[in-house]
Amino acid sequence: MALLKRSPKPQASAATDDPDGRMSLMDHLRELRNRLAKMIIGVVVGTIVGLVFFDPIWDFMTGPFCRLPDAYRLGGGTECSLVVGSVTGGLFINLKVAFMFGLVVASPIWLFQIWAFVTPGLYRNEKRYSYTFLGLAVPLFLAGATLAYLTMDKGLSLLLGFVPENAVPLIDVNDYLTFLMMMLLIFGVSFLLPLLLAFLNFLGVLRYETVAKHQRMVVFGMFVFAAVATPSQDPFTMLALALPMIGLFFVAEAFMYVHDKRADATAAAKARALEEELDGTPAE
Repeated sequence: MALLKRSPKPQASAATDDPDGRMSLMDHLRELRNRLAKMIIGVVVGTIVGLVFFDPIWDFMTGPFCRLPDAYRLGGGTECSLVVGSVTGGLFINLKVAFMFGLVVASPIWLFQIWAFVTPGLYRNEKRYSYTFLGLAVPLFLAGATLAYLTMDKGLSLLLGFVPENAVPLIDVNDYLTFLMMMLLIFGVSFLLPLLLAFLNFLGVLRYETVAKHQRMVVFGMFVFAAVATPSQDPFTMLALALPMIGLFFVAEAFMYVHDKRADATAAAKARALEEELDGTPAE
């Protein structure tokens, strides 16, 4: 009769077996594989769209270079022309530009997949905070990238100003695209650093007193970071990156101050309530 017994239904995953939602190593690897597959599909679809709309995307990417004075262009002419250094360079330029566009357009997809892979390890209140900070991270990153795009021509103009009068600057397309991507990424990620400080404070990892104690060193470090991280290495770009970072840092510091005050007040109120409850309990 034992053979006639109905076998139990298999569980969907190890997370349903464990009341704490913990997963085995193989389940984590399967989850990582599925997340990576979705990220790759999103980037591939965005790259295909980038190939279809290559011309307007290219005009947008070359905008900072085309805003340069005529003296810095090839042969001093009015056309903003870049140099292609090989026969297959045109093909790889199309693929590179389309991939860059696909990576940016698919950023909500791969950011969400990374977030969805990490959040199961967070507590409920930490997940609630992560929703808020994820919503703030996207506009902050876009704001930093926009600032880099708008100020990039100033850095290019300053650097090309060192070219001697009897020399012609031949700017390779690949070098220009690499410079553009580094500027966009560095500015975008830098605008997220103050948000990271506030997030660590909400999680209880970093206190306001610790940040305030090292405030001058943090500000000085931001200037050093801006000087080292910017590809152009010019003072204008350094200030364009450092000053907004410092402003956002002070905003994050104010949030940390308010949050710690409220958290300390709540903890003190709970301690007083517990003490009153213990004092009012009759001794056995």
